[in-house]
Amino acid sequence: MRYIMLVYETAADLDSRDDPTGDPYVAAWRAYHKALVEANVYVGGAPLKQAATATTVRLREGRRQVQDGPFAEAKEELGGFFILDLPSLDAALAWAARCPAAAGGALEVRPIDADFLEAVVRP
Repeated sequence: MRYIMLVYETAADLDSRDDPTGDPYVAAWRAYHKALVEANVYVGGAPLKQAATATTVRLREGRRQVQDGPFAEAKEELGGFFILDLPSLDAALAWAARCPAAAGGALEVRPIDADFLEAVVRP
């Protein structure tokens, strides 16, 4: 089964990306990514720019509403995501606990809805 891990990081952790060569947080991310790849569970993923670069779009009464920034201010912000192919939720939670962001931020783990995806792609 495939799981998505939404990575929520603190602003300070996101700022550490500005110095990718010497920062211990970035080094921990490199090691974590390497472990995912070597375990053959990594399907894909990407880091995101800081929430200040986000644009939120809604459709209300047929009209598009565009708002600069994220929907809500929060202590942590969505910093990236992983898609992993794992045998169980327990395995996904074990990988989430190993993620560097778990120490200061949070990870949200969800199964990917393959049935709905298949219905949309091949109706």
